[in-house]
This record gives sequence, C-alpha cells and structure tokens, in this order.
Amino acid sequence: MSDPVSKFLKQHDRDAIGERVRLAEERTSGEIVVMVVASSHHYPLANIIGGVLAGLLAAVVTALLTGREHMWDFLGFFLLFFILFNELFRRVWFLKKLFVMPGDMDEEVEETAIASFYKKEVYNTRDHSGILLYISLFEHRVRVVADKGISAVVSQAEWDTIVQRIIQAIRTGKQAEAIMEAVDMCGDILSKHFPSKPDDTNELDNSVIIGH
Repeated sequence: MSDPVSKFLKQHDRDAIGERVRLAEERTSGEIVVMVVASSHHYPLANIIGGVLAGLLAAVVTALLTGREHMWDFLGFFLLFFILFNELFRRVWFLKKLFVMPGDMDEEVEETAIASFYKKEVYNTRDHSGILLYISLFEHRVRVVADKGISAVVSQAEWDTIVQRIIQAIRTGKQAEAIMEAVDMCGDILSKHFPSKPDDTNELDNSVIIGH
C-alpha cells in the first residue's frame, strides 16, 4: 500500500507547515506540534468480520456453481476466501471502514492523540503551554490536545473551531493551507495567554511529525 501521509502532505507542504510553526512560535512562549498519521489503530476485528462475511458469501456461490456442496469442500472454499478477503480488507481502506464503527474510531483517535501528546513530550514545556494538532487520515478525524497551562484558560469551543476549519478545508483538498491556518490560530491563542519572553527557547522541533 502506498504511503497515504505522503499523498496527503508532500514534502514541500511539510516544510511550509514547519516554517509556519516557527513563525507562530516567535509570538509566544508556547509550543505547537503538528502530527499526521495514516491511522490511529489497525482495527484487526474489521478485517476478520469483513473476511468472514465475504468469505462465506464467496464460498456459498463457489459451492453452488461447482456443485461441490459437501461440508468439507465448503469449509475449504471458505478458508481460502477468508484468507484472501481478510488480506483485502487489511489493505483497502474504504472496504475496512465499512466494518469499523464511528464510535470505535472516535475512541481510538482520542486515545492515540493523548498517547502521542505524552510520547512526543508536548507536555514537557516550561509553562505547560504545548499544543498538539493531531490528524488521523483513515478515520478522517482531527484532535487538538492542549497542555494544562493553556487548556485552563481556553474554552473547548475555540479548539472545536480549529478542528472544524481543518476538516472542512481537507474536504476541498486544501489540507496544507488548512493546517497552516490552524497553526496561526493556535499561535494567536498562545500569544494572548503566553506571550514571548526574552529567554524563550524552541523546546520542541517545528517539523511535522509523521506516523503510520
């Protein structure tokens, strides 16, 4: 399978976003991190369910067409088709998504976004004013995870506005522009509550983090 993140953001897009992060952080002591992942979870159960259902249907059709309707023949057909369809659902996103509940996607994205916030040490800033912009492509979900210093003074509605701006722009194929606009909006919020200081240092890398 080709890399969906590379298709979503070309290298020049990543470079432009990294530069926009640098400029936004010049106005604040806070830190902004952008992370884009292909998927927040592998959803193996979806592969199994899809493989079972498609395998059963294909086995029934094959048994009827060939006249080999003995139980052991049917089981052989089913096993073969299950293996094939399980692999197909594993590789083809839009088929896998048919067997993933939206609530499960919400939960996995939320958990992985929070885990990434700590794994990438966005929490580890001097003023606890780090922000993670987390974008998960398979699920078509965006999350903003803010450290306690900034979340204490910013309403959820402001983060929701940023999320919706990104989602709407992605639908029109303007994902790079949307992310840069979101970075600017985060910079505005941070500069209001955490203006730059004379002794500021760049605590976190400005480059877009890529996950798979």
